[in-house]
Amino acid sequence: MAGVSGCAPEPVKAPPVTQAPDPGPTLTPTPSPTPPPEPSFDKAAHSLDDPMSIWVVSNKLRPLNPIEFEPNDLVMPEGVGNQNGQPLREPAARAVEAMLAAAAEAGVPAGIISAYRGYELQQSLYTSYIARDGQAAADSYSARPGHSEHQTGLVVDLDDGSGCALSECFGATGAGVWLAEHAAEFGFIVRYPPGKEGVTGFIPEPWHFRYVGPELAIEMRDTGVVTLEEFFGLPPAPDYAQ
Repeated sequence: MAGVSGCAPEPVKAPPVTQAPDPGPTLTPTPSPTPPPEPSFDKAAHSLDDPMSIWVVSNKLRPLNPIEFEPNDLVMPEGVGNQNGQPLREPAARAVEAMLAAAAEAGVPAGIISAYRGYELQQSLYTSYIARDGQAAADSYSARPGHSEHQTGLVVDLDDGSGCALSECFGATGAGVWLAEHAAEFGFIVRYPPGKEGVTGFIPEPWHFRYVGPELAIEMRDTGVVTLEEFFGLPPAPDYAQ
């Protein structure tokens, strides 16, 4: 039998299998950490009513309690001029020493005209102002005894000897400008700023610096709230209740 001519067919080859590249491990993105909330200022950190609190608010509607209050930690400020030789509460004394030393270093020396005044001294001064100027005028620039911030031992009246003692022009002196700008660093505020007579009850007193501690003073500076009444949401005190 004749043989079959030709070659056997080539076997059909399967196409090569192409393996997808290994993508490697799946990476889960790490979420950005949530920043902690900014610490909020605690307005309840100190009492506004306790006369020994550095945040006590005394004005025409808020007499000190007791009305003849006298601080128990009065000391004399050291190394600073003190015209009437009056003491301050210890934290205010240390703070004003530091503030006036820094002012002198900046070339604007100043000294204390008045500091702590007790109930009886304030009564004497207030009575003399009424006799001189009348009660309405006296009430615009002098507190009645028991309502005076000087009675807290946390206040200094400052002057630089330029002729503006206890006058509004003190605010424009070199010392007045420097002190207003830097007072918060040492825990002081200008307690009776211009334009706030209807809130504080007193004419502007750029020489009257009230110690409230750096925490509150810096918070007020940074928020732009310039009176204690507005900062703490207290009623304006333009006049006495009676």
